[in-house]
Formats: sequence, C-alpha cells, structure tokens
Amino acid sequence: MKKVYFDSAATTQLRNEVIYSMTEVLKTEYGNPSSSHAYGRSSKSFIETGRKEVAKILNVSPSEIIFTSGGTEADNLVINSCVRDLGVTRIISSKIEHHAVLYSINQLESTHSIKVDYVELDDCGHVDFIHLETLLADTENKTLVSLMHVNNEIGNILDLDKTAKLCKKYNALFHSDTVQSVGHFELDFKEIPVDFAAVAAHKFHGPKGAGFAFIRKNTGLKPLIFGGEQERGMRAGTEAVYAIAGMVEALKISYQNLSKEKAYIGELKKYFKEQLTLHIPEIQFNGSCDDDEKSTYTLLNVCLPVTPEKGLMLLFQLDLKGIACSKGSACQSGSSKGSHVLAEILSDEDMAKPSIRFSFSSFNTKDEIDYVVETLKEFVNS
Repeated sequence: MKKVYFDSAATTQLRNEVIYSMTEVLKTEYGNPSSSHAYGRSSKSFIETGRKEVAKILNVSPSEIIFTSGGTEADNLVINSCVRDLGVTRIISSKIEHHAVLYSINQLESTHSIKVDYVELDDCGHVDFIHLETLLADTENKTLVSLMHVNNEIGNILDLDKTAKLCKKYNALFHSDTVQSVGHFELDFKEIPVDFAAVAAHKFHGPKGAGFAFIRKNTGLKPLIFGGEQERGMRAGTEAVYAIAGMVEALKISYQNLSKEKAYIGELKKYFKEQLTLHIPEIQFNGSCDDDEKSTYTLLNVCLPVTPEKGLMLLFQLDLKGIACSKGSACQSGSSKGSHVLAEILSDEDMAKPSIRFSFSSFNTKDEIDYVVETLKEFVNS
C-alpha cells in the first residue's frame, strides 16, 4: 500500500539532522542544567547557546525566549499570567483560534469574570480590522488581544504588523499564536511590536514536547509553573536538553532553507489546486486557502461534493489507501462537534459535507498529489 503523509499542520516528520543532534545530546549532555558541577554547566551552556540562536533568528534578546513543552503551554502561560498578574480584565480574540487559546479564555471568563469580546470575521474568516479598532477604542478595561498569525485549519494569514501597531495605538497587549508560522515565514519581532508569541517545534520538523514563548522584556509576565528557578524563573522544571537541541537545530535548518522550501511547497500546493479543480470541478476551497496572498503555502482545506452520509466514510477510506490527512485540528481528534473554525464560515449545507485539510512539507512530491487526487476522484464518483 502506498503511504502519503499530508498532515504536516498536525505534526511534521523529523529531519535526519535533528535526530542526529538529539541523539548526540542524549549521549553527551546528560547533566542536570541546574547542577553546579561540570556536567551541569555543560548542559546549561548548551541550552543558553540554543536560546541565543533562536533569539537571533527572530531578532530579539535571548532573555525574551522562554523554553516550554510546546505551543499550548506557551499560550496558557501568556494568557493566564496577563489576567492573573498584569491586571488584564478584558480579552479580545476570535472564534476561530486554536483551542489552547479559546479554552484558556473560557476558563478565565468563568473563574476571573473577565470580559471577552470576539472580533467579527468576514465570510472567509479574516479579521474585520474596523471592528477590531472599534473594540480597542473602548479603553475602560486593560485589554489583551489574542489572534493567531496563521490559522491551523484554513490557513488564513493575519497581518501581524498591522494588528500589533493597532494594539499599541490603544495601549492593549498583543499575543499571537505563531505555531503555524514560525519556521515557515520570516518574522522579525524587533520590527513587529507583538508582546507575546507561542511556538511549537514539531510544526517545523522538530520534536514534539518542545516549544517556546516569546515574552517582550519589561511586560511583567510571571510564571505559570512553580518549583525552581529554571528559565530565568519563568518556567520551573528541569529542561529537556535533547528536545531543546532538536528544536534549535530544526529551526536553524528551516530558516537556512526557507526560500527554497517555500518555493517547492508552494508549487506543490498550486499543482494540487489545479488537479483538484480539473478532476473534481465542484470542489470548494474553504476560507482563503486557494488565495496565495491571503493564505499559507503549507495547506489546503477542501469541501467535497458528496452527501453527508457518504462523507462519514471519507477519512476511513483515505486511511485505507494509506493517505494521512485531517478533518480539522489534530487536537480535536475524537470530538464529535466538528470544526469550530469551519462552523464560523460555512453554511449549514456545506458544514454537512466532508471537509478535509491537506498540509504539506518539503518531503512531499507531485506523485503523491496525483495519487491523492485520483483517490478522491474515485471516492466522489463511486
């Protein structure tokens, strides 16, 4: 059976260089980074060197990078601390954010009675900046804005610089989940005045269980996890040196090859769109994923012209053919509620049809696309 992996928005394949880097660190850097002896100092030095390398890529200070277990922890750290420690009493977000953000906001709404406003979206799921500014103009409450840079289901790109500057104009803090964009887009946080960002290594061919929070200096954010002075007191717990090593190596390689891989993956996406339109003319592209200016080059989210009953078997049939893809965020696996993102932008009629997210990396090929298109064509016409 042919095997095709088109679910890189959920997680990516480890690069061989990353595996090698992690293996070497597991063998040689086994000292506790908090220990004062030579083994500990060596591990600590390895972490701090990695922190400097990450900071250089994003053009920030090393002290502004806090290593975490991934994007979800980074999102929780920022959002919870802003309310608990920085006096935030209102959060502005959107209804198509990742659940790491939405569920954190829901919890704070119930436990801290914060005010929550959701910015309006257009028919494709893009932020209505006129409405956002209207919300920001109400400066009665100290406000945190939390809006993701690249949507993980439909690929919409937020104008990060415009949003950050708008927040600064009204003295609001700005947090962005950049899990789907770091490693895939050039980001200069010295030029883009975002206050906080969340990153996950496994979205750019690094290991799962590793990530970091970007925390702008002097914001006053405080830790979410207590128990030690690791990560400059911002995140207690012995650091996973090997995971940090893998993440740093993956990030470096991603940016060293960014232009080449972006062009290659972009061509794959273009070819996939052309073949889907040619062989399944009634197919729909959800959000703006078919617009290269408004959507990431790494994914397509499509709605297939089949009955709801038939659609129930789609993922099962694709899996039988060895094709890995997703009906939404991997974090929603097992949920019967469907995609909260698509529910905001699709009609009830289209929501009843099967929608699938295909996401790509430089490991994919046009031959794999041909195989997937032929499989989808057979399914639609059967």
